[in-house]
Amino acid sequence: MDIEFLFDNLCLVRAWPLARSRETPQWIFQAAKSTLTKPMKGSTKTAGNDNGTSTNQQIAGASRLVLFDFDGTLTTKDTLIEFVNFYRGRKHFLLGMLMLAPIMALYALKLLPNWKAKQFFLSRYFRGEKIETFNLRCLDFSAKILPTLIRTQAWEAIEVYRKENATLAVVSASAENWVKPWCDQNGFHCLATKLEVKSGLITGKMLGRNCYGDEKVCRIREHFNLSDYDEIVAYGDSRGDKEMLALAHKRHYRVWGKG
Repeated sequence: MDIEFLFDNLCLVRAWPLARSRETPQWIFQAAKSTLTKPMKGSTKTAGNDNGTSTNQQIAGASRLVLFDFDGTLTTKDTLIEFVNFYRGRKHFLLGMLMLAPIMALYALKLLPNWKAKQFFLSRYFRGEKIETFNLRCLDFSAKILPTLIRTQAWEAIEVYRKENATLAVVSASAENWVKPWCDQNGFHCLATKLEVKSGLITGKMLGRNCYGDEKVCRIREHFNLSDYDEIVAYGDSRGDKEMLALAHKRHYRVWGKG
């Protein structure tokens, strides 16, 4: 989940006469049409498994890599939005959204790419902030707020994967500053968007690409040797996860609900 979240969840954007049609889950399975049946929302699909036996049963004890989108998949809310409210306060957040309305309109009209809209968003709220102060607040947010946002069903699934000694990773478009502390505490690899810092201050730009769409796959391939794993499992909830889902043998789309 990323900037598109603003169009699906904020009353300010819902009032705009610019209705964005949501893509159906069909795109998740386009990369494996020959082995998949028609997808259903909230369903689980497994590639290359037509004998009615679950993939877990087929490769019990084998090495498994489990990839999770964070916002809206593991969490009930978008953590970028929640962090801005935590860091700046509700009033400042709403004022900022009013200022960003023209940018969001351009994005809705597909005149501005996702990463550029996000950069305007980051700059509006965080540009010029001291990285030391920012990171301390991120640690506080990670310890106090993030645990309250994790889905119960997601946590139960994580516990099962832990017992199976699976390798767990969060692949998120949110900033690693507040996602990584949670990942470190809970035994996850963290692949997330990095913020640019110069002279100890946040510039409002991203360092490298936004961890969204095909960049998620690039980060995964850079971080892991995928041939080391017998099974790759992926969880996502938005179009920004489609490439990561297509990479996996077993795909879960909005299996725990919509964020």
